[in-house]
Amino acid sequence: MTLYLLCFVLFMVGIYGVLTRRNLIKIVISLTIMEFSIFLMLALVGYVSGGQAPLVLDPETPYVQVVDPLPQAMVLTTLVIALATNSMLLTMAIRLYKKYGTFDIRKINELKG
Repeated sequence: MTLYLLCFVLFMVGIYGVLTRRNLIKIVISLTIMEFSIFLMLALVGYVSGGQAPLVLDPETPYVQVVDPLPQAMVLTTLVIALATNSMLLTMAIRLYKKYGTFDIRKINELKG
């Protein structure tokens, strides 16, 4: 339960960074922190204390606790999507910097063009 609470706190840190920062790079970093807190929570959902990997199990043992591999597979898939999203956001930030000469959202908002 404590680990889920820590994931929530990490997510709130990311939201705080998105809402309070005006630098585009810091906003992208805050979004990345939010993404990774969700990845950590998804990996924790499939974890079983004392569980084994669900590979080939011995048929003579009646009951063995196994770790659920589905959340781990989902995290691996979403990591690829997050990497593409972050690279796109950073590319857009670099293009805005080349056009306006600043990463500050307030200054970009003031400039028209």
